[in-house]
Amino acid sequence: MLVNQILARRVLYSVDEAQTVEEVTRRMAELNVGAIVVLSKERLCGVFSERDLLTRVVLLGCDPARTLVAEVMTRDVATVDESDNLEFAMESMRVNNCRHLPVLNGERVTGFLSMRDLMHFELNRKTEELLHMRAYIHGTA
Repeated sequence: MLVNQILARRVLYSVDEAQTVEEVTRRMAELNVGAIVVLSKERLCGVFSERDLLTRVVLLGCDPARTLVAEVMTRDVATVDESDNLEFAMESMRVNNCRHLPVLNGERVTGFLSMRDLMHFELNRKTEELLHMRAYIHGTA
């Protein structure tokens, strides 16, 4: 299965690099998400996560109302193409030690894939496989 199939019909939430940490954190709370894509003129420039908030804002004593998200976001972000398969995305998360991957089509961000998305997909796949195996066993007994 391809990344774009998992993200079909899903809205991409993003913030602008010129927003303050306070604005971005408020938006993340409204959306109930732990990380969000940061864009500049519709181009990916980073990701801001709860971990960034803790380690780069709270621990350093920065004022969230005056600190721009661009100053404290994670800039070196691993990405996947929307035509990549899920196994590649999982391996990319493992290798890059991350739980979120912006999804690209060329240079345009089209989605944001999380480890939770992949776990739900795998769980559903395994459940379906188990149901088919049970049906086969009970149908032949």
